[in-house]
This record gives sequence, C-alpha cells and structure tokens, in this order.
Amino acid sequence: MFYFNIIATGLWQHFLHKVNRWDETLFLKINRDWTNPFLDYNFPWWREAITWVPLYFFLVLFVLMNFGKKAWLWIFFVILTAAITDQASSVLFKEWVGRLRPCNDPFMINYTRLLLSHCPSSQSFTSSHATNHFGAAVFIYTTLKQYIKKWGYLLFFWAATISYGQVYVGVHYPLDIVGGAILGSLIGYAMAQIFKRRVGGLEMIRIS
Repeated sequence: MFYFNIIATGLWQHFLHKVNRWDETLFLKINRDWTNPFLDYNFPWWREAITWVPLYFFLVLFVLMNFGKKAWLWIFFVILTAAITDQASSVLFKEWVGRLRPCNDPFMINYTRLLLSHCPSSQSFTSSHATNHFGAAVFIYTTLKQYIKKWGYLLFFWAATISYGQVYVGVHYPLDIVGGAILGSLIGYAMAQIFKRRVGGLEMIRIS
C-alpha cells in the first residue's frame, strides 16, 4: 500500500504538471499569437464592469415593468448570486489554490503581453470575472428563458467574451476561466432553482 501511494502520488503530480504546461502553452497562444490590433484595443475596456451598465439597466427595467412585486425579489437574487460567486472565487478558491497570475509569475511575465496598466495582486484561480458573469448569465437565462427565448444565448456570449478577454489581456490562464465558468454556472443554476422554489417563478403582469 505504501508503494502504491507513492506511485499514485507521482502519477498525479505528473498529470498536474502536464495540464499546467498545456495551460501555459494555450495562454501564450491566446495572449501572444492569436492577436490583432482590433482585439488589442477593445478587450481592455470590454471586460470592465462599467461597460455593461446599459445591459444591467435594461434587464432591471424589463423585470420591473413586467413582473410586479416579484421583480424586486428577482433583483435581490441577482445581487445575492453576484455576491456568492464573487466570494466563492475571490475568497475560497483563490486563497485555497494560491496560483499566481501569469503577469505576476516571475517566469511567465517575461513572455506575457499585459494590456492593462497594472497586474491585479489577487491570485489567479479561479477567474472572478468568469465566475461572476457565468453565474449571472445562468441565473438570468434560467429564470427568464421563457420570455427572452433565443436572445438569452447572448448572455453566454457576453460572459464568454469577457472571460476570454481576461486571458487575452494577460491576467488569467485558460484553466482559470474554465474553472470560473463551471463554478459560476453551478452557483447560478442553484440560485435559480432556489428562486423558483421560494418565489414560484416569474409571471408577466396582465394589463386589462
């Protein structure tokens, strides 16, 4: 059993090393090779929260105009989902994993194109941008899909492009994004199910 544990540990470490190397290679492809001036200019501001204020405002206005008192509960759950995804990523996973961002790694910084004015001091895994935006996208889509229908898929495009931008500008590895997207999606879906059970879903107000 002792030797089996040693072999298993060695194989696991070898696997993690391989995955890390693949992750770094893909990061360099996205950050250095698959680039153009248009993306260089747009991704730094595209990933900023202030860019999406009109979308947030439209969603809040749409819900308030169509769902009456339940709209306020929906808004509360959106805020609660954002708080949980942010804490899960920033406090739980980042502190537990302790992975350096590529722009803070003493080795990777030599090969990283940083398109921002500074590199964030927080850890890298998971990406809070990915966690927050996928959490919001899944919650909003799950609770409103009967009303927004195919337009709801734009929420995932929104989350995916913002998340991809985190790699492109040099502050996250691809696996940080994948991990954040999975974590955020799970939280968003769980919160949507709680909302449906507690609130009973959303029904449009009929104006007679």
